This record gives sequence, structure tokens and C-alpha cells, in this order.
Amino acid sequence: MLDKLKGIFSMDIGIDLGTANSLVYAKDRGIVLREPSVVAIQAGSKRVLAVGEDAKNMLGRTPGNIVAIRPMKSGVIADYDITEAMLGYFIGKVSPKRIYSRYCKPRVVIAVPSGITEVEKRAVEDAGKAAGAGEVFLIEEPMAAAIGVGLPVSEPSGSMIVDIGGGTCEVAIISLAGIVHSYSARQAGGDAMDNCIINYLKREYNFAIGERTAEMIKIDIGSACPLEEELEIDVRGVDIVQGLPFTRKVTSQEIREALKDPVLQIVAAIRSTLDKCEPELASDLVDRGIVLSGGSSQLRGLDRLIAQETRLPVTLADDPLSAVAEGTGAILNELDFLARNKKA
Repeated sequence: MLDKLKGIFSMDIGIDLGTANSLVYAKDRGIVLREPSVVAIQAGSKRVLAVGEDAKNMLGRTPGNIVAIRPMKSGVIADYDITEAMLGYFIGKVSPKRIYSRYCKPRVVIAVPSGITEVEKRAVEDAGKAAGAGEVFLIEEPMAAAIGVGLPVSEPSGSMIVDIGGGTCEVAIISLAGIVHSYSARQAGGDAMDNCIINYLKREYNFAIGERTAEMIKIDIGSACPLEEELEIDVRGVDIVQGLPFTRKVTSQEIREALKDPVLQIVAAIRSTLDKCEPELASDLVDRGIVLSGGSSQLRGLDRLIAQETRLPVTLADDPLSAVAEGTGAILNELDFLARNKKA
């Protein structure tokens, strides 16, 4: 009887637990939640005050008794208790209230970076269960992204995915439903780009800005290659020398210089993975090329630069932000099979 109730009332969900943003996919409903991975807490008590967009709006603007933090760093859990609270908020927000919720906890698929340790994997599983999941299944982010963008991962031929999120750049060559070669660069994601912009403006102009402003600059005028028409915007920050609010004009050439290191790390990660590639798989990539996913893959000219450096065709996914979440959604159809194997 209990098993029948579980089948009727339980709901399977997939979570892209990102460093910058988290997406939740509900079976048969699609992506139902997109929220920043930010939590606002009461200082000293870890009492959660806000999660997601509401908490992100507090970044850099909170009084002393409120702290807005991002509990995920480089794709892994940096603060277990806050991550648990954030997961609980996400699961509770998308799971309808049920009479039998005690017995019918959702099964959850969570995407994790390919390079994380067993201890880090265990932390994600434990946090998911503590947050209200009945069972937790982990899938590597590049595999989820490849499935999400529609690559033929189960075929006996090579496909290459580069997923550039907030905390990591995940590179993988996939064949026969398995990752043949992978590389996880933890300092080549969107956060690293934002930090490089902050440090560049501080170093060159004694001009201080916050994380949200750096992200805005990256989105508005950031690029990996020279643009046909260079851009510029006015940026508000603080003149460090005078200690006063100040507005400075910033150009796309300056920001491209600031982003040079993380961009070169992305290219190096791709080339390092290609160096390990077997000749037969390499020949497949000549035709299929490389697919880019993840929010930071949308940096202007990044696809062109990678194509120049690898001499392979490069395609940006139609919806790069949703690729991993869509991949976890596709895995939900295989949960019964995964559950049997897990128990075996």
C-alpha cells in the first residue's frame, strides 16, 4: 500500500545546483524555477531570511546584522548548513504540499562538476537528503549538459561539450554514454571573470566596484575577441584614493584585457582535453565540433576564439543557461533503472 501511495504522490525533480544560479526541473513540467544561488542569513545565527533573487538583491547592500552569501564555490559546497537550507527552499517551492509528504519525498537528480572528490559528492547527497529528498542521484555536469543540448551521447562516436558556469569550466569528450576524457577548471568560470574585472579596475584606476556591477559590465561589454564596433559604458563605484562615489567610463577593450586570464584558461582546458583524445574520436570531432553551454559561454566572441585555437567548428547551445537542468530532466525518465542499480 505504501509503495502505491509513493507512486501516486511522489515527484521527481532535477537540480542544476550552480555556483551563480540554480535551476529546478520537475518531471512532466519542465524547468519550474530559476533562482540565484544566494542566501541571506541573520549574522551569528545562520537563520535564513531570504533565498534566491530576494537574497541576491541584498548583496553588498546589507546592514551589519544581515549577511548575503553564496554557499556554493567552484561548483561544490562551501557552507553545508546554508546549502541545505537553500536546497530545502528550492524543493519546497516546487513540490506541492501533500498529506503523505512524510512517506513520499521526491527523488532528486543533482548535477555536480566532473572533478569533485568522493567527500564532496557525499556532501551533496547528504545535503539533498537533509533538505527533504527521499533519494539523491548525482550526474556529472558535462554529461547533463550534453544530454540537455541534444548531443548523441549514447552513440559509439565522439561528442565534445564545454559547459562554462559561474564556478567552473567543464570540458568533456563523450562516447557510448560515458565520459572518455574530461577536465574541470575551477578558476575559469563566470565568478573568476567577475573577480578579474574587479581587480583590473582597482589595479589600473584605484576604482572599486562590487560583484553585481562586475557581472553587469561582463554582460554588457565583455568580450573574448576584438569587436567590429567597440563598446563603452559608464560604471558607478568608489574612488579608492578619495573615498568618494565616482562614475568612470569603461571600454570593451579594457574589459577584454581584464578577462584575458580566465579566457586563456578555458582555451587551455579545451586543448588539454583534446590532446588526450584518441584518433578515432578526434576524427568525429572534426565533423561534430564543440558545443558550448553554461551562462558564461555567452561571452562575446568566445566561440570564435575557441574555433581559432582548436581549428574545430564551435556551436553555442540554443539555450546555454538551461542545458544542465534540461539534462537532469531527461535523466528523470531513467530513475527507476538508476534506483535498481544503486541498490544492487
